[in-house]
Order: sequence, then structure tokens, then C-alpha cells
Amino acid sequence: MKNIAVLGSTGSIGMNTLDIVGKFPDKFNIVSLACKSSIDILFKQILKFEPEIAVVFKKADAEELQRQLPSRVRTKVLYGDEGYRDAVVMDKIDIVLSAIVGSAGLKPTMEAIYAGKDIALANKESLVAAGDLVISAATVNNVRILPVDSEHSAIFQALEGNDRTALAKIFLTASGGPFRDRTLNSFKYITPEDALKHPTWNMGAKISIDSATLMNKGLEVIEAIHLFDLEADLIEVIVHPQSIVHSMVGYVDGSIIAQMGKPDMREAISYALSWPERLDTKLGFPDFSILNLNFEKPDFEKFPSLRLAFVAAREKGSLPCVMNAANETAVYGFLDGKIRFDQIPEVVERTMEKHMKFIPSSVEEVIDLDRKIKNDVLLEIRQLS
Repeated sequence: MKNIAVLGSTGSIGMNTLDIVGKFPDKFNIVSLACKSSIDILFKQILKFEPEIAVVFKKADAEELQRQLPSRVRTKVLYGDEGYRDAVVMDKIDIVLSAIVGSAGLKPTMEAIYAGKDIALANKESLVAAGDLVISAATVNNVRILPVDSEHSAIFQALEGNDRTALAKIFLTASGGPFRDRTLNSFKYITPEDALKHPTWNMGAKISIDSATLMNKGLEVIEAIHLFDLEADLIEVIVHPQSIVHSMVGYVDGSIIAQMGKPDMREAISYALSWPERLDTKLGFPDFSILNLNFEKPDFEKFPSLRLAFVAAREKGSLPCVMNAANETAVYGFLDGKIRFDQIPEVVERTMEKHMKFIPSSVEEVIDLDRKIKNDVLLEIRQLS
């Protein structure tokens, strides 16, 4: 029996996690649940799993949720940074599923690492913004970081049992998003509704927009660098629209090991939670008799966000944090109708070019930089809108 804390329980990753947990009550127990503000969904989750702690961001939401809960439910509702910390440091917790979207997930993830909890990581922004600090803290505290992204889970599985010195190439697959076949000169007319219609995966708004710009794949490149101790030039992004091959690992003898499966996040989530065992999830297999699997190179001109991510990956230091903060703010600016779709990478690139790179020495320094960049980008977006 593993005791689990879920950060971001009301998002797509969190809800898929709870779906897995609900199917294996003899293997998993939910100790705490945390989200930002979706108290209606969190209310139902509390009734089903009865965690010891539930956390939201605002005090008013916590008070309202506590008021709604029936007296038989013993869950304590907390709020804010202290609440998120309490949700991950309890002695009985074995593993923390980190799925809060954006840089907001960094602080509670680090608190869990400091407390010696293994991390099932779906919050890629933590590694993008502060990868060296996160990995160093995990090493010091003897913490395993188990990938939840399907691509990184695939790499993790393809590396298991093989000699790392024989590693020659990582092939990180990408669906290509909803605009793979759309002309570049039409990008300025793309609406948020268009960009949210991902052809393969069902994800939250921010990740869906990142997938449409291919920034999500860029973030995954940086995440892979930290998770697997790689150099950027060892990673090749391959567009694979069917999303059956989740990623591949190439070895020096020319052999390539691919991990495949249906495009269903529950596969990667279940492996992160159950590792080193596998769960009988009943997800089934793709029907290869009716599939045509295609692969192509990404178009860096149409999708400059991917190019910018490789720049940040090679430069290292504070630049990935700056890129991530600028992108996150620009994405929400687009979703709010304040900038065009094609302006997202333009804003990110200008922000990166203005930044004087340094090496952050603490998580607090990363959080301060993240806040500053977001404020600067907000000012730019106001001028553009």
C-alpha cells in the first residue's frame, strides 16, 4: 500500500491519477489532495477518497469547502503556501504526484523533496525553471523522481536494464499539435478555441496551447536533460501524429528501443505510481493492423517556440526559467484575447534576448526571477493589446 499526495488533483493529470487509484484500492491510499480553486470537483474527490488534508489557494475557498463537507467527513481543509506544504510533508506519505500547472508547482514540489518524498513528476515547469536545484535536492535527500509525462516515461522504460554508456540518441516524439498542416501566414488568425482542440490528447488549457506552439515539446526537451542527465544535442524531436510511439532511445550499436501504447496518460501515471511493478490497467493495446505510423521533422520556422527551447537548453543557467515564465504569461495573454497566437513566441524571444543570464543559487532566487519576468511580460502584453 502506497500513501499518495496529489498536487493538482482537479486537472487532467490529477483526475486520471485518481481514476487509477480508484481501480486499485488495495495498492494506493490518498492522504492529501490539493488544487487551486476548483472546489466543486475537489468536493466530490474528498467525498470519494476522504483524504486527511485538502488544500486550495484562497482562504475564502477553503472556508466554503469546509462548510459544504458533511460532518462525517474528517478531512481538514487548508489553504495557501502553508497548506500546500502540509499536504506533502506528512510522515505517512510515500509519493507525491506533482501536477500543478506552471511554475506554481515548484515550491510544493521542493517541499516534498526536502521531506524525502518520492516524486511522480507531471509538473515539467519545475525542472525547466530550476532543474539543477531540483535534481541536486533530490540526490541529497535520496528522492526518486519518476516521470509522468508519457514521453519521459517512455525514455525511462527504454533505458531500464541497459548500459547508459551505450546511449547514443534520444528520440522525443511530438504529435505536432493541431496546426501541423496549417500555413504559417494563417497563424495570426488562430483563436483560443482553435488552439485548444488537440488532435490526440485531452489536456488542460495551458498545456494544450503549449502543444499547439510546440513549446510543450521544448519544455520536455529541458525536462529530459535534467531527468536523464543529458546534453541538448543528444535529443532529437520527431513529429509522430498518431502518438503511438511515445519516445525512443537509440544505442551505439544502431539499435533503437521504442516504448509504445495508446495515447492515454493513465499508462504513464500507473507506471510512475507502481514502479517497479506494473498494474493490470485493462487499457488494452493499439490495433496495429489499421495503423499507419508516420514520422517527420518539426518545422522550426512555423514553430519557433521549439527553437527557443533548444536555445535555452544549451545556454542553461537562468535562461530556461526566463523562457518558461515569459511563455506562461504569454499563453494566458493569448487565452485572454490580449495577444495573437503568433505573438506568443515573439514575446518569449524578446524577453530572452533582453535577459542577462546568471546561475540561480536557490529556489527563492528562481521564484523571484519568475515573478519579475511575468510582471515584465504583463506590461509588454498590455502595450500590445
